[in-house]
Amino acid sequence: MPPKTTCPVTREGFRQNAQPVVIMIDGKEYSADVKEFSTGSLGWYLNTKAQVKVGEKNVSVQIGMNLTIVGSKELPPDAPSAPDVPASDGQ
Repeated sequence: MPPKTTCPVTREGFRQNAQPVVIMIDGKEYSADVKEFSTGSLGWYLNTKAQVKVGEKNVSVQIGMNLTIVGSKELPPDAPSAPDVPASDGQ
């Protein structure tokens, strides 16, 4: 069995640096948006409708695409942020 792939980015690094990915389908450009999936994986997501020519006719198609960074689900979760502490009034 091949070794498990490790993700080369952190969750914070992904959030700060990931940009939409341009996808070409039938000669048209679509933009896949940066996404943190509910599974914990990181990647990009595209969901739209388009027209594709079949012979002389256009057909409507539904595009649903996930681009998932291999190994990103196993990244450690974010460290919890410190709770908000109300300012002391000196008493």
